[in-house]
Amino acid sequence: MMWLAASCFAATSTWAAVGSPVFVLNSLDASVSVIDPATWTERQRIDTGKEPHHLYLAPDEKTLIVANARGDSLTFVDPKTAQVLRTVTGIADPYHLRFSPDMKWLVTAANRLNHVDLYRWHGAEAAEPLELVKRIPSGKTPSHIAIDDQSRRAYITMQDSDELLAVDLSTQNVLWKAPVGKTPADLYLTPDQRHLLVAMTGDRIVQAWALQGDQPPKFAGRFFTGEGAHSFRSLGDGRHVLISNRAGNTISRLDMVDWRIVAEYPAPGGPDDMDVLSDGNTLLVTSRWSRKLTVIDMAQRKVVRQVRVGRSPHGVWTLDHLNRR
Repeated sequence: MMWLAASCFAATSTWAAVGSPVFVLNSLDASVSVIDPATWTERQRIDTGKEPHHLYLAPDEKTLIVANARGDSLTFVDPKTAQVLRTVTGIADPYHLRFSPDMKWLVTAANRLNHVDLYRWHGAEAAEPLELVKRIPSGKTPSHIAIDDQSRRAYITMQDSDELLAVDLSTQNVLWKAPVGKTPADLYLTPDQRHLLVAMTGDRIVQAWALQGDQPPKFAGRFFTGEGAHSFRSLGDGRHVLISNRAGNTISRLDMVDWRIVAEYPAPGGPDDMDVLSDGNTLLVTSRWSRKLTVIDMAQRKVVRQVRVGRSPHGVWTLDHLNRR
């Protein structure tokens, strides 16, 4: 439900005039803040299920899916108008979610229930959009998911057992499980698909693992970023990826050609998830501990504004984004 007068936001033309809205998930408020990028003010708040943590664009590119972990549900939102389209229930603990590039699979990580679910996607408007095909028991606290460009393998971190899991999507079988560093969180597959980067929230490093098909990966090195290395966001140039350091209050920029950290940006308040506007310079990051969306000018390497949102902001997303690959 909107927390301001509905007449302020009912018309699509309202958003068309100012650009695509920015969505911020307020995990402890069970809501989504909708930010006007023209004025950088919160203009709308959408109720969701309990603990929305992550969000993802559906294959039709007309539906933004908000995953409500403790609400065991998905909220479908129009990414252009911020209108709620429907709620899908019966999805067990969808903490993190990823579509396979071929759009056949939606994979969810059940953070509190210790399993990974493989769903077949039937479309946003189908009576039953998702069909559960396989539930895979995992290690403790499955966290983040990455899927390769060939839609063959899904990789999942397990935060409390310090492991990495690989699943063959064609057979829905586990390929391997490997130990990694302290409290692994987000994952990033390099554009050449040769390395998997893993952020160590229990440390201040990102690990690089050389992939070997269906065989367990080989450790290839590590990069010191900042305390609580947590989340990735590609800059879409095939070379650079950003890492948020939640406890260090910084964001690091990794050059994947020279394999070194080339820049650092201030990000107060416990930086978590990120998005980058299509201008290639404006970085959005949720400040988890200070109830704010932080806007960073990367060229100037400084915070230019902060927007007050709800409690424990986590995911952030907008249609007006830079290429994510």
